[in-house]
Order: sequence, then C-alpha cells, then structure tokens
Amino acid sequence: MQLGFLALPILCTAITGEEPPQRPRARELGLSPGVMTPGTLNAITDVAGVKVGHRTLIKGKSVRTGVTAILPHGGNIFQEKVPAAAYVGNGHGKAAGFLQVQELGVIETPIVLTNTLSVGTAVEAVVAWTLARPGNENVLSVNAVVGETNDGYLNDIRGMHVTRKDVLAAIEAATDGPIEEGSVGAGTGTSAFSWKGGIGTSSRVLPESLGGYAVGALVQSNYWGVLTIGGYPVGEKLGRYNFRRHLEGTSSDAGTDSPDEQGEYGSCMIVLATDAPLSSRNLQRLAKRAVLGLARTGSFMSDGSGDFIIAFSTQNRVPHHTADRTQEGEYLRNDAMSPLFLAVVEAVEEAAYNSLLKATTVTGRDGHTVKALPIDRLIEIISNRDNR
Repeated sequence: MQLGFLALPILCTAITGEEPPQRPRARELGLSPGVMTPGTLNAITDVAGVKVGHRTLIKGKSVRTGVTAILPHGGNIFQEKVPAAAYVGNGHGKAAGFLQVQELGVIETPIVLTNTLSVGTAVEAVVAWTLARPGNENVLSVNAVVGETNDGYLNDIRGMHVTRKDVLAAIEAATDGPIEEGSVGAGTGTSAFSWKGGIGTSSRVLPESLGGYAVGALVQSNYWGVLTIGGYPVGEKLGRYNFRRHLEGTSSDAGTDSPDEQGEYGSCMIVLATDAPLSSRNLQRLAKRAVLGLARTGSFMSDGSGDFIIAFSTQNRVPHHTADRTQEGEYLRNDAMSPLFLAVVEAVEEAAYNSLLKATTVTGRDGHTVKALPIDRLIEIISNRDNR
C-alpha cells in the first residue's frame, strides 16, 4: 500500500486547519490500498451494467437519512435474475430477502440500503416497483433485498421519515456513471470509528492474464473499532477508538450518548459486483473475503454490529420463465478464484476509506454532531510515520 501523499495541492486549505471544500478520495491523498489496479471510475459501476442511485433526506434539525439503490443491470431484473449469494459476518441486523438469496442463489430485484426502521417501507417499495415493470403483470411473489444500518444518533429514526417515494426515487436515479460518496443516500446519518461515515465505493480489474475481470464494492459504513490505514493505527493516534476510557483508565470527554460511547454498536453493509462468471457458491466464497477488507480498516465486528455482504455476478443471467429443465453456462473454476478474493479485500478496504474521507461533518437529532475525519491530522499522522 502506498502511503505517500501525491495530491497535496487539492488540500491547500488543510494548512489553516479548515476543512477542504471538496473532500478527497483515498487515491487523491496518495493512498493506494493493495497491489491491484482499480477500474476507470474506481467504483462498483466499473462492472458493466451495474447502476447506483441515491435519495438523501435532510429536513429540519433532525432528519438525516436516505436510501441507496444498487441495480445489477438496467433491464427487468425479476425476469432476468442474476447469480448471487449472501454472507453474514455478525448478524445483529435487520436485512430482508437474504434467506431466499442463500437458498436459490439469485437476486431478482434492486438491492436497497437504508436505515434500520425503514426496512419495511423499502421492501414494500421494491415490491411495488418490481410489480409495475412491464412483463411482470402476473408476478405473485417478489423477494425484495434490503439492507440497513442504524443512523439513530444523527437521525430521528423513530420518525420513520423514509417513504415509498424516496425508495423509488433512489431506484429511478440509478446511473452507471461516477457515484457520489460520503454523507449521501443511506450514508447520510451514519458514523464510523466515531467520525462521520457514509457511502464509499472502489473497484479492482484483474490483468488479462488472470481473466481481466472487474470486481466492485460499495460500503455503507456505520461501524466501530480502531481506524487503521495501511496497517497503521490512525484511530489510536487521533485518540478515538473502542474502550479507550477503560484501557487508559480515564473518564471520557464525551457524554454517554456520544458516538464514542456508542462504539460497541453499528453495522456495515457491503455490496459486491463482478463480471466474472461465478456460481452462487463461489459468490458466497467471494462475499466471505469482504470481512477481511473490513478487518484491514480496524473493524472487529462487535456484538452489536450487523455486518452483511451480498455479492452478485452480471454473467449467466437466470430467466424467470423457460421451457428448459437445464441451463447452460460457463463458470469460473475454484482454482481461478484467488485473484478475485484479493481484489475484493482491496476494494472493500478502499471503499471504506472513501466513505470516511468523502463524508462531511453532520449535525442532526438533538443537536448531535459527528465530525468529518480531519484530513490535515490524517496527513500529519501518516507523514510522521513515513518519516520515522
């Protein structure tokens, strides 16, 4: 991992201690996790056909939430399902639709991310959107896939402000271009490592000698631990990490309702996409490796954290109706999976960093404020490490 800062001109305001008007992604700081090469956009949309859309809800002083939708392709997903798998790192979460994905090995709807108490609304909206697609007039059962993290520190989550229209708006806004990151969509009210979290994405493209396949990751970060960048304990140097007041034997500066004191809770949703022709079994193997990328960032998947991964391939679509009893397709061999495993670990790690780096300071419910990760201090900490 490269840790030199190659793009310092964009951070000239950091000298004065002010937050840069345009916060950087990891690579704009010269941070290049891993050894593999990202795609053109360095986003999950580097996997051809994948689309992502957001709906951000910021209202008054207490609504800080939203919706993020990921579409495996732009066609009728129910009629042309995609191979998929789900994996649970720690199951303290309220994800919907995962059991059928695990059982049948396909996804038939957009994947929607939102807050914990809006899962039901999101399921209803995804079902309604699917039933309304041309060609689905006789559909009587839909497995909507919805993931969540709890944004209740910044957001009036009990108000359940996400509506069906908001979910539909996120789906309809989905595009295959660059993805907005940080405090947007389902990441509007989330926190990570007691700093502002959010939505982040990254990708890796294998060299042609390894198949040339693309792998993309999208992360909704809302988890805790000891923030680690390039193996270096940045969170410890910043003075924010789990159990600090117990380990140092001092009282916390923050109140009991602060993100520092809530650090055993939180969750992370990870969505993986690839154009490698994978079976649902090998997609689950791929999904398992995502938690290694999460661990690289300093997560230990605490008792109260819901850490869920859903992975899909854009190849070998599965028709809903067919007269054939069998389906043909070419699938990658087990012994060709290792490069994809490494690609996922790197992409998830970088996506998590991007979610933090792009996130802005947010004030929400009851005046709670979660500050953005300080770029100037991050530069100082890692630069001092490099100069030792």
